[in-house]
Amino acid sequence: MTVGARYFAARVELESSKAQLEAARQAIGVFYDPRQNAEHAADLQRSHRLREEMVSLMHRAGAWSRAASGADEHERSAAEAEPEE
Repeated sequence: MTVGARYFAARVELESSKAQLEAARQAIGVFYDPRQNAEHAADLQRSHRLREEMVSLMHRAGAWSRAASGADEHERSAAEAEPEE
C-alpha cells in the first residue's frame, strides 16, 4: 500500500473511531483519559496510534517529495550546464 493510500485509510478509520468515541463520551462525561475509562481504553489508544501514524506518513511523504524535487533540480542544473552541440 502506498503512503498516500495508507494515510487516507488511516484517516477514514480515525474518523470512524472518533465518531464512536464521541458518542460514548456524550453518554458518560469524563472520557478521554484511558486510565479513567477502561471500557474504551483500547479505542482511545488506537485513535492516538492512528494520529501518530498519519503524522509519520505525512512526514515521510514530505521527505520523499523534497528528495524528488531536489533530484529534479539537480537534473535541470546538469542539463543546463551541458554544452550544446
